[in-house]
Amino acid sequence: MEVIISAMRLAAKDIVSLELVSATGEALPAFEAGSHIDVHLPNGLIRQYSLWNSPEERSRYCIGVLKDPASRGGSRAVHEDLRVGQIVRISEPRNLFKLDEGASRSLLFAGGIGITPILCMAQRLAQQGKNFELHYSSRAAERAAFVKRLEQSAFAQQVHFHFDDGAADQKLDLASILEKEGEHTHLYVCGPTGFMDYVLGSARTADWQEERLHREYFAAVPAMKADDGSFEVRIQSSGQVLQIPADKTVVQVLDAAGIMVPVSCEQGICGTCVTRVIDGEPDHRDYFLTPAEQAKNDQFTPCCSRAKSACLVLDL
Repeated sequence: MEVIISAMRLAAKDIVSLELVSATGEALPAFEAGSHIDVHLPNGLIRQYSLWNSPEERSRYCIGVLKDPASRGGSRAVHEDLRVGQIVRISEPRNLFKLDEGASRSLLFAGGIGITPILCMAQRLAQQGKNFELHYSSRAAERAAFVKRLEQSAFAQQVHFHFDDGAADQKLDLASILEKEGEHTHLYVCGPTGFMDYVLGSARTADWQEERLHREYFAAVPAMKADDGSFEVRIQSSGQVLQIPADKTVVQVLDAAGIMVPVSCEQGICGTCVTRVIDGEPDHRDYFLTPAEQAKNDQFTPCCSRAKSACLVLDL
């Protein structure tokens, strides 16, 4: 659908906040806390951005975008090519980071730009009168978005800031925080990969059950490895066999053969390209499937994952 950029504001150093409204003046489709939209950028790329405003709002969608020095063209296009008044195409909201509204307590962790879905969740929990706590970590206060909004919110007393360049007594003491929580608390985390791995790893070490851990990755570490080898994929419907060389992804080879698999992030984060595996063992390199889902080996992300077996039979 088409929306108009009604406002663009600098939310922190290298982070811009965009407000999107309907191009027709109608109410926008409802969304849940944790949802994101696909934004079709002028350079042809499609990127996913989490909604940070309250799910109660139907008049606007708000996203925050970090200008990444290692941008593959997405964040740079948002910062340099988009302007107020411009019409852009977006998808309806999708939710791959669902908030369990039935939990007795929620623990929210945000790292850097990962505050966007976490802020949305905090607003939803506050509106419901739920018990929650938000911990926001950033390299520096100037790089933390929406600080003033959080400080002035109705739930400001439940928000804790942790800045790497700040005093020692405000640093994130994760072990202490996790130790105080009961067995029914749910944990949500979003941010850089290292930060998320630290939070989730600490929770698992503290024996938190996997079903209480919720995460959404914004970026992935490179999936290619120096010792990657080649393997085959066989298309179940046609019997066609394709060779996947070490320097190509499954999606790239399928595309060259005229077999289209929908892709978006191309990093194993969004789940757009998840494909059913009929036979063979995938080498999972995505951040979308849970460890339990990966262990079943009945689906994989061809944009970045590879194969441990000599051949993968795909349901295409």
